[in-house]
Amino acid sequence: MVRIAGINIPDNKRIEVALTYIYGIGLSTSQKILKELSVDVDTRAKNLTAEDANRLREVIEKKYRVEGELHHVVKQNIKRLKEIGCYRGMRHQKGLPSRGQRTKTNTRTVRGNVRKTMGSGRKKSSDKT
Repeated sequence: MVRIAGINIPDNKRIEVALTYIYGIGLSTSQKILKELSVDVDTRAKNLTAEDANRLREVIEKKYRVEGELHHVVKQNIKRLKEIGCYRGMRHQKGLPSRGQRTKTNTRTVRGNVRKTMGSGRKKSSDKT
């Protein structure tokens, strides 16, 4: 099992897809990395040589922000938005969608599953009041 940036890469998946298990690396980035290192995208992660695995590890850790460092940068950006009091920062503070989605319907999970229709919180007639 190959370990890159603190993440165990799944063995049975193609290396192109297996790299996407690392936070901060999507499909296009993994393809770009593999092309740069001239590693075949169809090889399985368990069939990687130790040399290829080491080269992958070095490139990912030196060139890309992944995992903890990227989480930290994203949190800093959100904190900055909250401090300057912009619209997106306020939406983050209130726990609402900040990218223009509608909130009259949908976003129940973001709002804490609040149902505001008439019969949603009603007790059954057989229960005592």
